[in-house]
Formats: sequence, structure tokens, C-alpha cells
Amino acid sequence: MKIIIAGAGEVGFHLAKLLSYESQEITLIDTDKNSLAYANDHLDIRVIKGDVTSISILNEARINTSELFIAVTSSETTNITACVLAKQLGAKQTIARISNSEFLDEKDDIGFTKFGIDELISPETLAASEIELLLNQYGFNDTYEFEEGKLTMLSLRLSRTASFVGKTVREAAEVFPELHFVPIAIQRFGTQYTIIPRGDTEFKEGDKVVFMTSKGGDEELFELSGKVKTELKNIMILGGSKIGYKTAKDLCASKFKVKLIESDKEIAFECADDLPKALVINGDGRNVELLEEENISGMDAFISVTGNSETNIMSCLVAKSKGVKKTIALVENMDYYQLSQSIGIDTLINKKLLAANNIFRYIRRGEVLAMTKLSNMNAELLEFEVTSKSKITQNKIKDLDFPRSAIIGGVIRNDIGIIPLGDFQIEMGDKVVVCCLPRSITQVERFFF
Repeated sequence: MKIIIAGAGEVGFHLAKLLSYESQEITLIDTDKNSLAYANDHLDIRVIKGDVTSISILNEARINTSELFIAVTSSETTNITACVLAKQLGAKQTIARISNSEFLDEKDDIGFTKFGIDELISPETLAASEIELLLNQYGFNDTYEFEEGKLTMLSLRLSRTASFVGKTVREAAEVFPELHFVPIAIQRFGTQYTIIPRGDTEFKEGDKVVFMTSKGGDEELFELSGKVKTELKNIMILGGSKIGYKTAKDLCASKFKVKLIESDKEIAFECADDLPKALVINGDGRNVELLEEENISGMDAFISVTGNSETNIMSCLVAKSKGVKKTIALVENMDYYQLSQSIGIDTLINKKLLAANNIFRYIRRGEVLAMTKLSNMNAELLEFEVTSKSKITQNKIKDLDFPRSAIIGGVIRNDIGIIPLGDFQIEMGDKVVVCCLPRSITQVERFFF
């Protein structure tokens, strides 16, 4: 697939890196020669120095033969302009990174496709949505919803008190029949290996297990995991950045009481004016005395989304030491992200990865509706729409020659989420969620086109 990426910043470079691993034909455009030089030295891609809104530069990148044009520069206006030009010059699909969340809220009314923009991506909005979902499913470390929650991916680390520790998947299914969840991936404690579970796979203490759940499955899973359910209400947010502001705004509109701490006086006053339901404090959130004065020990969740990864990590560790139930830190450094729970924080989120996950579905074959990479695990979740040509409908699930390094986690039929068993037969019009290791992606795609 021929893909052109406009912008060699953190999002653009990360996308180019991931896509180059997929053996895609990537061209990266930017005005910064240092960023391009680094990308050229470390990735197997083509780089072009120049303005992404220049018609001559786009023609040099052979825009007329490109299948996907992704504009992810730091300038929203540049991205929109570049996508409009790219579409007019022959790009098949275009994606623009934006920072103004109003564009997303009003995209259907405005009709961006008429201008030549097929999709809008806001890493900040994606991060804020991820945080809200994590708070609503606070007992779990990672979450992802398909079709507005008809199916939900949840992950947790198994404690000694979890009911199914020591049992195989088959044994657990026999002991707990009629449950609305199924394990789709396991990472053994202390390893980096991802296992696609089978009937004889045993649950062990310390495992990180990813489950697919239908309606009600999250509550069942919470109970069986040995956790005690309590409601989250009081939230403290460190950082009035775009993510902090959007998160505070969304949470205030929901059931939460929000305190927002911002060190910049001007930004703090702007947030206070725009967020009348939140308590905005102008102060340094790295100051433990300030956190104690603002009753951090009485908070149910602490979210640190400043522009500094180290500040976010350290402040979350302080919050955890004060007894805060749920901590979420924004990190930009991918090396930190790989550490995940081993550093004592419940969840790390990364804008680059969220944006990349959202864009990746455009390069998968078949009718891919949604896609996410499992956090710190070498596996992907893909949602396919079943068409009349899809081979997946030819047999019951147990009779399909489905790769062993992949599993059908859930099916959405007539707007209802279903956890399918071996005797289930997939039909045209179904939406199917598959978890698979990278080596089996090509085999899985063949069932859906």
C-alpha cells in the first residue's frame, strides 16, 4: 500500500515506524531536515523535504498514485489544507489530524468529505475519551469499546483471589457457564510473550489477561477477579493542557466531581472561566504539600496529563502512595510506556499510540471498522464487517481453518453483542471482533474479503 505521511513529528514518525514494519511503501514529508534525517537513517522509507501544502512537493511524492494520505503536522490548518489538495491531486483516502474538538462534534453537519477529507483524528480527544472509559471501567487496566459498548475489551492482572486462577480456560467455562466474557489474550507475569488462549491454557496468578465482554460481562468479570467494586466520584487532574481541559469538561458533564491543578496562571484562569463545574487550582502539582492541602488522599482517581512524562509518572506514584484507587499517566516516551504496571501506575496512555491505532484500520484488508493494538502486548484487535463475499460465513466457527494464533472474540448481530462458541455460524452483516498475533493477520484478513 502506498502511503504518504505529512509531518515528521512525534505522531508522524511513530506512524511511519509502525507502517514500515508492515512493509508498506511510505513517503514522509516535512520541512525539518533533522527530523527527516533521523527518520531516513532509522526507517526503510522515502523522505522529502518541503511544505506539505506545496502542490509541487505533493506531486514529487506521487500523490496521484497514493492510496492513503495522512496529515499529522502540529498545525491543524496545514493538515486540513494538505488533505484537500491531496484529494484533488488524486489521493484515494485522506486523514487529517486536528486539535479543535468542535470539528469532530460537527463533522457530519459540516461534511468534511465534500472538501476531500475522509477522516479526522484528534489525539487529544482520543486520549480524553480513553481516560473517561478507564474511569467508567476503573477496575480494569485497559479498555476499548466496539459499537458504543455492545462489545468491550477489558484487561486485568489476575490476583491470587481471582476465582479462575489455577483453572484452564475449559475448566473455568464449565464452572462458570453462561458468562458474558471470554479470554482473548494472555501475557504471563514477568514475560513479554503474548498467548492466544485455547481450552487447555491455564490461568496463573500475575497473568495479564485481556477479555472480550458483552453486556453485563464487565460486572461478572469484576466479581470473579476478586476485586471489590466501589464507585469513583472525586477526580483530581494535573495539567490544564488540551487533554486535561477536555477530560475535565467531559467528566464534569458526567457524574464526577473534578479538581484541576494547573501551574500556568493564565491557563488556570482560562480553565476556570470555561469549566464552572470544576474546581481549578493554580499551583505546582509536583508539590506534595499542595496535593495534601487539596485532599489527594480523598480522591478516587488521579490523572496526570502535563506535557512532561516524568512529572506525570512521579505525581501518579505520589497519588498511589496516598491511597488513590486509580492512577492514569500520560507518557510520550514509548520506553516508559512499555514499563506499564511494573512501575506501580494503573494505566499509562500515549497519544501517538492512540492515533496510530485509529489510523491503522485504513491499511488492513477487508471491511475493517475498528482496530486497536493491545497495550504492551504483541497482538491486535480488529473489527470486521462480514460481506456476501466473506469466507468466514462458510462454516461454523469450530469447522473454520482459523489460525491458532488468532481467536474470534465477539460478534455483533442486530446491534447485540454476542460471545460466540464453536457451534456459532457467522452471517453476512455481522460485525466480528478478532484478536490475533501479527504473524496471522494476513490469514485472518483472507476470511473477510
